[in-house]
Amino acid sequence: MRSIHPSRYLVKSVVHASEVLAAFQSRGEILRLRDVAGRTGFNKGMCFRLLYTLHECGFLDKVGDNQYRLVSEKRLSRTYRIGYASQGQDCSFVREVLASVERAAEAANVELIVADNRYDAKTALRSAGQLIRENVDLAIEFQADESVAPAIAAMYMEAGVPFIAIDIPHPGATYFGANNYEAGMIAGRHLGRWAKRNWFGGVDEVLLLELSRAGALPRVRMRGIMTGLKEVLRSTEKMPVYQFDADGQFKTALEMVRRHLRTSKAKRILVGAANDASALGALRAFEECGRAPHCAIVGQNAEPEARAEMREPRSRLIGSVAYFPENYGDGVIRLALDLLAHKPVQPASFTKHQLVTPENVDHFYPNDPLMAVAAARV
Repeated sequence: MRSIHPSRYLVKSVVHASEVLAAFQSRGEILRLRDVAGRTGFNKGMCFRLLYTLHECGFLDKVGDNQYRLVSEKRLSRTYRIGYASQGQDCSFVREVLASVERAAEAANVELIVADNRYDAKTALRSAGQLIRENVDLAIEFQADESVAPAIAAMYMEAGVPFIAIDIPHPGATYFGANNYEAGMIAGRHLGRWAKRNWFGGVDEVLLLELSRAGALPRVRMRGIMTGLKEVLRSTEKMPVYQFDADGQFKTALEMVRRHLRTSKAKRILVGAANDASALGALRAFEECGRAPHCAIVGQNAEPEARAEMREPRSRLIGSVAYFPENYGDGVIRLALDLLAHKPVQPASFTKHQLVTPENVDHFYPNDPLMAVAAARV
């Protein structure tokens, strides 16, 4: 045992814990409960409680029944503090991005400070200020309002905090996320091919459900849809195209498409949506008025709700372009560490996209039915 000078300021439990840690003579040494008791002079009951607590606090690894070793230096010290401002919208995509970032940060031994933007511009500004006050080394910004992006960027740059923007570009940020034009092209080609097979290429209308607040880059997604559609259906010049700002929301899309269908007599309508929430809102509008057979809809993100809909017999949600948010964390944390290490990085890192359809949804997401059963039991 080490000699500790008595003092009225000493906390005995901390002294006892330090004695247990000192019993390990190297980081690779594995000690049993009785070994620690022998080296410290504490009784086994006290040793067990101290070892259990130090393990729970992350100072010791448990490698067997009552066998412990010191954690590595890498795990003992958090190398960076990284801030993550989550979009805050209550949808599975945002939740999965957050969960993947948290997992990747833990694996990389990064301290993650999370703020909630609540899908609101003013809150996003406050969140950026909060992360700056937390003295983060780098910030990851995931907010959907382009109008406040310059102000948020100015805050980070003034504070000298490098930052990454997920899915919505911000001035001065390194971009990580969707390749919007490619994702739009995938959706447009699929709509065109479906119309060829089922309507012999005849289309009366095209509805585009946009997300205007997100700015120019997501609008490229809509342009990609039209480019992909025209690539497959050559004669589209006279095809009426209606654009609605559904704000990426189910209810807004439902109301806008419902209103449009009151006056439209078209019987072959293709719908390209900025995300799955607006795609599902549009689908419900068609179903409400008994016109589901008149439409074919493609969404974006391949969220669980859309995947469930595609499993329904004869659903007119014929596809959704997957972004795989469950993989965002590994890429964005790796990019963050490269930036903090001053390694050269590309100004934009794009995620991979995959068209998910009723025919292949079980291939890409085989565990969905099991998760649905588990959720129903909770």
